[in-house]
Amino acid sequence: MTSLRLVFFHLTCLILGIMAHMTDLSITVRQERRFVSANSGDHVCLRCFYEGDGSAWFYWYKQPLGQKPQLISTFYRLDKNGTFYNEFKNNPRFTLNTGDGTNHLTIFDLSISDSATYYCASAYTFVFSFTEGTTVSVKGSGLNVPASVHQSPSEIIKPGGSVTLNCTVHTGTCDGEHSVYWFKHSQESHPGLIYTHGGGNDQCETKDNTQTHTCVYNLPMKSLNLSHVGTYYCAVATCGQIVFGDGTKLDFEDNGDSPVLVYFLSGALTFTTILVVLLALSVFKMKKGNTYQSTESQARLSAPPASDEGCREDLHYAALNLNLPNRSRRQRNHTNSECVYSSVKH
Repeated sequence: MTSLRLVFFHLTCLILGIMAHMTDLSITVRQERRFVSANSGDHVCLRCFYEGDGSAWFYWYKQPLGQKPQLISTFYRLDKNGTFYNEFKNNPRFTLNTGDGTNHLTIFDLSISDSATYYCASAYTFVFSFTEGTTVSVKGSGLNVPASVHQSPSEIIKPGGSVTLNCTVHTGTCDGEHSVYWFKHSQESHPGLIYTHGGGNDQCETKDNTQTHTCVYNLPMKSLNLSHVGTYYCAVATCGQIVFGDGTKLDFEDNGDSPVLVYFLSGALTFTTILVVLLALSVFKMKKGNTYQSTESQARLSAPPASDEGCREDLHYAALNLNLPNRSRRQRNHTNSECVYSSVKH
């Protein structure tokens, strides 16, 4: 009896697990934007949409660069309002706009500390589904000497070549350790973290008579191809703030004026011209030969037939009536008339 109950319990768990898994697949979440740049003091609305029939929970997480995610809020689909946690609780700068299919997060009076990646997530039967997140970059600082990041605006690259991206970081009055991050944005993909340079200021120097600490970081890339085209952003996390550079755009050089391409096209044009001339001459010769043969055939057909008097003669026949001298009645009755035919040769 106990074994039967155990089997029934396992079957029930299996069926419920399958149903939960199928229901979880029907819940999807998505965010509109992947990168947002704003100024200190502005506000930003991070939109999150969900679809499905399951009664799921929805979450907002904040993840500053180099730190673990922080729970901002939760929202149950059957409820009207969401709940904030930790430092976001009772904070008027953070509000939720929830409804059927929406879970939007609005941040007012932005500060440098709000620079981070914000994730919208859903959960059903203890299974979490995350979106790709929205990275928020807030410009401006309350420091006397603000941190800044400088990058070259663009770089021209060649297929199979190499390039080194430079990022110059001025950390201002903050002399603590910092971390540098590289993001890539292209038409095929949204901004994503591709490289991290951890703590350590071995590449930094302090200028005399100034409060500025300058650091230079490089991002070398080799064997370049079309997948490397895009804009690369350098970001630094230091003293509780995150500062982004304006980005360096990588693009392939225009090979329209390349000497190799010009030579190739010139050779192709010359070859094509020669080929056309040869074909035209061949067509002309063929047409001329056909015209000569046609003229000769017409001349033969229109010429008068050769004289063949020795092989043919035209015969004309005529009937002659001759009056014969009087004969005896007996002879006349025997032969009434005689026809003599004469042939005349022309």
